[in-house]
Amino acid sequence: MPTVDFEGKTMELDEDGFLQNPELWSETVAQYFADQEGLRKLTDEHWKVVNMIRNYYLQFGVAPMIRKVVKDTGFELKYIYTLFPSGPAKGACKIAGLPKPTGCV
Repeated sequence: MPTVDFEGKTMELDEDGFLQNPELWSETVAQYFADQEGLRKLTDEHWKVVNMIRNYYLQFGVAPMIRKVVKDTGFELKYIYTLFPSGPAKGACKIAGLPKPTGCV
């Protein structure tokens, strides 16, 4: 399993680059993953999606379905894809420090 050393911690990633231990996540780690996704600066809109997804995951143990993300953030799906060009499952969940979602996000 690949690893990356960051902020004095060794973080295990899966083969797609998703963090395997969500407890190691921080906003600095989020920016690291954002850089990997080609996003230079996370805006307030990015953070709104990332925090919503992360909080949902911490509460329920799974990533939210995309309809829930759209409803809770108030953003249209098309806009979420402009924020995260690789999509909410790949981009937003990775930046939020979640393991790779198994279902539709």
